[in-house]
Amino acid sequence: MEEDARNCCAFLNTPGVYALGVYFYLEVKDMENLKNLFLSIQDNLSFVLVAAAIVVALALIAKATEHFFKDKRKISPARRVSLVAMCAAVATVLHIFDFPLPFLAPTFYKLDFSELPVLLCSFYLGPVAGVVCEAVKILLKLLVKGTSTAFVGDFANFAVGCALVLPASICYHIRKTKKTAIGGLVLGTLVMTIFGSLFNAIYLLPKFAQLYGMSLESIVAMGSDINGGITSVSTLVLYAVVPLNLIKGSLVSLLTMLLYKRIEKPIFDRFK
Repeated sequence: MEEDARNCCAFLNTPGVYALGVYFYLEVKDMENLKNLFLSIQDNLSFVLVAAAIVVALALIAKATEHFFKDKRKISPARRVSLVAMCAAVATVLHIFDFPLPFLAPTFYKLDFSELPVLLCSFYLGPVAGVVCEAVKILLKLLVKGTSTAFVGDFANFAVGCALVLPASICYHIRKTKKTAIGGLVLGTLVMTIFGSLFNAIYLLPKFAQLYGMSLESIVAMGSDINGGITSVSTLVLYAVVPLNLIKGSLVSLLTMLLYKRIEKPIFDRFK
């Protein structure tokens, strides 16, 4: 028996058997890596599909509402494209110079005024132009600056921005008066705040944690360092996301009301 055991050990220690064992070990590791790769692709693909579905839905909503507008501005396609491109370029610059509010929210939440040119564009041309301008802004920003949030923050900026722009521009184009403009901007700010908060809690924060390789607990901890009342995703949204969206919506709305009529004729009407 002892001799058989020694022979077995000697056989197992031969170079051929050792190499075979290493080969199978590497094969198993390769299979695990391949499995992880497929899971990563699946996770990113699901994010891309969700983003594409929301982009299409927003574009369809904007297009459908324009059929009900009686007073549509007549402008050539070439000049329409030029105007959208100009507003998107300005919005991109404003988006690049975003800044955090560290006393209010974790630093990956940033405030910017890039919705201001998008709102001005949508007030002049309509909600479809607003959605297109918002999308071009994000694409230009990615080309110039790239992403620091695994594309989740960029997608969030687009979707939440449209949540402000669409209600505001739709209300204004139904009846172009100062009252409907103010009402539309107030409605847009409320829709952006509600949608942005729910979207963060249900989808964006979990997806950001997943794609960025973080835990939700670590993200909540960033909020807890700022506000002791933040102890969960829901309180992070309540005490950080909600006030941030209200501040952004209010400031951008105020600037829109101050600027739109002042620049409509000297700047926008040149594109007629």
